Amino acid sequence: MRKVQKPVEGEYAPYTIAYISLVPDDGLIFEHLRENLQMVKNLVGQLPDEKLSTPCAPGEWTIKEILVHVMDAERIFAYRALRFARHDATELPGWDQDTYAPASGANARSIESILDELTAVRQASIALFSTFDDETMLRVGVANNHNLSVRSALYLTVGHELHHVNSIKENYLA
Repeated sequence: MRKVQKPVEGEYAPYTIAYISLVPDDGLIFEHLRENLQMVKNLVGQLPDEKLSTPCAPGEWTIKEILVHVMDAERIFAYRALRFARHDATELPGWDQDTYAPASGANARSIESILDELTAVRQASIALFSTFDDETMLRVGVANNHNLSVRSALYLTVGHELHHVNSIKENYLA
């Protein structure tokens, strides 16, 4: 089983340590990608649509919007990693998550459709990151005015999802 060690300070934006710290420090990041996918499916796959499409409070996202947001972020992290892995030195901009969620149309979709897409995105992420050797994982670029290594993008993918899973458990399922 391939191991990729956690990134160190300077490889990611300081505020993202909140996500990275949620990932176990065992180097088994690809296993965590697979396990998280199954955990999400088990957590939300059988919930009624009313629960999935209703925010926990006014102005909050629904579970469906959260799941699509997780996919959007995963795609963006993978895109950034690809650019940096290929030695693209172009500084990449940030993104406005608050415009993405309402524009996603998530609440009009079935949970099956969302989970199918999440599965496809996850398989694509695993396929992409699996091609990066240890040297490539250490390459760094600039995204949203902060350094970001390829391996940090991978760890952010897992940690960001865990953050939102915790939020769903606390705010929607408690």
